[in-house]
Amino acid sequence: MTAVSGSPNVIAEKVSPIWAPFVVIAPNEAGTVRIAECLAPLLQPGDTVLLDGGLATGKTYFTRHVVESLKTEDDISSPTYTIANMYQTLKCDVLHVDAYRLADAQEFHNLGLEMEIETSICLIEWGSRIEAAFDDYLQISLLPVSGKEDGRCFKISAQGPRSNCLMDKFQQDCDASWR
Repeated sequence: MTAVSGSPNVIAEKVSPIWAPFVVIAPNEAGTVRIAECLAPLLQPGDTVLLDGGLATGKTYFTRHVVESLKTEDDISSPTYTIANMYQTLKCDVLHVDAYRLADAQEFHNLGLEMEIETSICLIEWGSRIEAAFDDYLQISLLPVSGKEDGRCFKISAQGPRSNCLMDKFQQDCDASWR
């Protein structure tokens, strides 16, 4: 993994040797915030993050902290009923989608969000429901941690060259943050 010279937030398009998923455990909500803060500065317009997990596993909470880390004045809320919310940040717009009520990738395409996906960071709750709509994405599954009410297990994987580079850098930053 190589950072592009002169821009610490841009990752070179070099395929990483790390392809296996990695796991990060957040023992509490503060840990979840730290993970969001590790990911946020790495994201660029055009990046897609698919978030999965059961009800109340913290998908919106995690998204809120990613967006807040990117510096916004907007109120971040679940787009359960609106399906999609757009937030303005200092870096770029963030498209926040809740795919729970979408049947499949075709129904997602019917929303007509192609331009927003290309020019924004895209965070999609219940993302596995529409993953066929994307060629390149980071997938984060949030799972409860047994015995820790607010603890979460983050299982992170990637599909595509950009997202594999992103995952590699994210893993390095998470590892460094927890040392």
